[in-house]
Order: sequence, then C-alpha cells, then structure tokens
Amino acid sequence: MPEHKPIRRVAIIGTGVIGASWTALFLANGLEVVATDVAPDAEAALRRFVATAWPALQRLGLAPGATQSRLTFTAALANAVRDADLVQENGPEKLDFKRTLYKQLDELLPADAIIASSSSGLTMSEIQSACELHPERCVIGHPFNPPHLVPLVEIVGGVRTSEDTIRRAAEFYTSIGKRTIRLNKEVPGHVANRLQAALAREVYHLVADGVVSVADVDTALSWGPGLRWGIMGQVLLNHLGGGQGGIEHFFKQFTGPMTAWWKVLGSPELTPEVQQKLIDGVHAEVGSRSIDELAAERDEILLGLIEMRNKASKANQAKVA
Repeated sequence: MPEHKPIRRVAIIGTGVIGASWTALFLANGLEVVATDVAPDAEAALRRFVATAWPALQRLGLAPGATQSRLTFTAALANAVRDADLVQENGPEKLDFKRTLYKQLDELLPADAIIASSSSGLTMSEIQSACELHPERCVIGHPFNPPHLVPLVEIVGGVRTSEDTIRRAAEFYTSIGKRTIRLNKEVPGHVANRLQAALAREVYHLVADGVVSVADVDTALSWGPGLRWGIMGQVLLNHLGGGQGGIEHFFKQFTGPMTAWWKVLGSPELTPEVQQKLIDGVHAEVGSRSIDELAAERDEILLGLIEMRNKASKANQAKVA
C-alpha cells in the first residue's frame, strides 16, 4: 500500500451553498482551505457563511488549531489548487463543464492529490473520462446539505478510480467526523438522492391526486416516520417492527400488504398545474417565515439530534469497551 502525506490543505472549487458549507467544516477541523469561485462577491459571501456557521461548529466541537483565519480566497484556479492535498469540487451539475474542469485539474495537480466531486447525480466514470494522466485519483464524495452539519458522505469510484483513492477518501472524511457509505457500483443519483426521489414521487402523487394537502403530507413525514429515520435506517426499523420476532416476523406479517401498496404507488407528472399546486401549498405552509428562518429552525433541530446521536454512540462504544 503506497504511503501518502496527510491531508492538511484542501482546495474548494465553487463556493455556493455546498462549497461554503464544506469550507466551514474543513476549517472547523483545523485544515487549511483555499477557495475559488468566479461569481461576483463570492469571497464576501463565503466569509459571511463561515462566520454564520461557526457557532454551530463550536457547539459540536472544534479541532485543535481550528480558525477561520486559515481560509484564503483566489479567483485563479491554478493558485487555488497549488499544493492542495485534496480538491473538493462543487461546480454546476453539467457534464461538459466537469469534464473540462477535471482535465485542467488533472494537468495542474500532483499525482497523489485526490480530486473529489460533490456531484449529486453524475457518475465519476463520465467525469474522469477527460483525465488522461491520473484518472485513478478521481472520486465522488457526495455530501448531504448542509455538509457542515449532516454527516453523510457517499463515496463512489468510477471505472478508473483506484481502491487506494477510495480508501484514502473514506479515511479522510471519517477523520473529520463524517459517516461514509461506499457504493459498490455507479447509479445515477447515487443512493440517498434516489431514496429521496422515490419518496418525493409518492408525496407529489398524493398531493396532485387530492389525497392530502402539502402541509399534511409534510406533517405525516416529519412527525411520523421521519422522526424514526433520524435515529435508525429503514431496514433496522423493520427489524424493530417485527417485535421480538425481528425482521423475520416483519416479513411474514407485512410482505403481503407492503407489496400490494407498491402496485398502486403513483407516477405523477410534474406538469405546470401540479407544480403550481405544490408551490401554493408550500407557501401556505410556510406563511411569513423566510428561507433564512426556516434554515435556522432546521439547523437548530439538526444540532440537537446530532448531539444526542453522538452521546448515544459514545455510550454504546463504552459498553463495547
């Protein structure tokens, strides 16, 4: 197994919502971050985001040496990636754009620098096809929004990604507190977004068909199964749903009804009329609350849940020890 230097310097390409959140997380873990973005006022917006996110990161615990002063910004891509150990790319979800960018990065970076994409749906095999020198160091490292709070990172290699890169990426993300999953094969949208898409399809169908209002379907999710999903995944919850008989009993009891429901799940078309129905329903549910107020509410509850889960995890580890 080849030896690699530790990841201490990270380049952020694209400082929108995801890139800014990654930046805050990397800084909170004591890393040096160099960010680049061509958008007007990108640096000022990035520094505002980091400053706003910092109290939450302090609450979760900063690494030794963590400071916002380790952030630098440059508009020049070559300057941003110079001496980077890892690049976290957060560009537009456009394949041609990413291929052009990755060709540039492949030529600019040393062979052992990891190039990780936050892409939510494109496959690395498509992206890395433009890399003629070292496609083996390219990998998907897809976070969930907001990355500085939500721990999930999906790691997906392309056909030319090396096992060493996948291992190094997993070790790096784990070292900064992320919970990683590895996809054994590429699928559009990866895993978590496909799960969301499947749920969204039925949500939109139920609203479009007049079964339930937007507010009520959101209540059904967030105050019902959504509470449990914040603790355990679907299959483990099925195990509990089987009582003392566990998942074996669950399948005996619910396979029939569950598969019958599958046959009548909806396949809505997001026509302009359906979209307007959803839009009107959302605004009725939101009322006078702003996007920033909603995000603050989400993040505060997320913080509480993460703190509780971290506490439970430490208690379980102590029992094992």
